Amino acid sequence: MTLKLIYKILVENWPMFIRGAGMTLYISLIATTIGWIIGLIVGVVRTIPIPERGFKKGLLKVINALLSAYIEFFRGTPMMVQAMVIYYGSAEAFGLSMDKYFAAILIVSINTGAYMSEVVRGGIISIDKGQFEAAHALGMNHFQTMTNVVMPQVIRNILPATGNEFVINIKDTSVLNVISVSELYFVTKSIAGNSFIFYPPFFIACILYFVMTFTVTRILRLFEKKIDGPENFILAGNQMQVAKPESMIRMKNR
Repeated sequence: MTLKLIYKILVENWPMFIRGAGMTLYISLIATTIGWIIGLIVGVVRTIPIPERGFKKGLLKVINALLSAYIEFFRGTPMMVQAMVIYYGSAEAFGLSMDKYFAAILIVSINTGAYMSEVVRGGIISIDKGQFEAAHALGMNHFQTMTNVVMPQVIRNILPATGNEFVINIKDTSVLNVISVSELYFVTKSIAGNSFIFYPPFFIACILYFVMTFTVTRILRLFEKKIDGPENFILAGNQMQVAKPESMIRMKNR
C-alpha cells in the first residue's frame, strides 16, 4: 500500500520534484563557487605577514579584525537565522526589496565563504615554511609566492573540503524555505500540505537528496584522481630512466 502511494505521489508530482531538485542544485553550485572564491581571498589576506611597524601594520590589523568578525558571526549562527535577518531585515531596516533567489545565493555564498576561508588558511599554514623562504630567496614577493608556489598546492589539498562543503550546501538549502525559495524541501512540503500525506513525499525527497549528494561526491572523487594523475609512471631524465619492475628482474637474472 505504501509503495503504491509513493508511486502515485511521484507520478502526479514529478515535475515539481524535478524543479525543486534543479533549484537546489543550482543554488548550491553557484553559491559554493562564489563562497570558494570568497574563502580563497579571505584566507590569503589573513595569512599576509604583518610588518613590525608602519601604516601597513595598522591597516592589516583592522582588516584581520573585520574578517575575523565576519568568520565568527557566520560560523557561529544558523543559516536559517541568517536568511531571516538578511532577507527580511534588509527590507525592514533599509527598505531594500531583495529578490528571494538572489538572497538565497547571497546567504549560502557568504556562509560558505566563512567556512572555506578557514579551510584555505589551514591549507596555507600546512605548507612547509621552507618553500616560502626559498621563494623569497629567489626574489618573489608575497603575492608571487602565493600564486606560483603555495596556491597550486593548497587548491589541490582543499579539494576534499570543497566537495564536502558542496554536499553540505545541497542539504542546507532546505533552510531557505523560510524565505519561500522553491527548492526541494519547500516543494515537498507544499506537496505534502496539498495532499495531507506526509511520508511518501518526504521519502521521495530523501531519495532525491541522496542521489544528488552521492553523484556529486563520485564526480569530485573522479576529478581528484584526474588531477593526481596515474598511480604508476616512469621517471625519466636526460641521463637515466627508471626501469619497470619486470625489466629489473630480467636484468638481475642475466
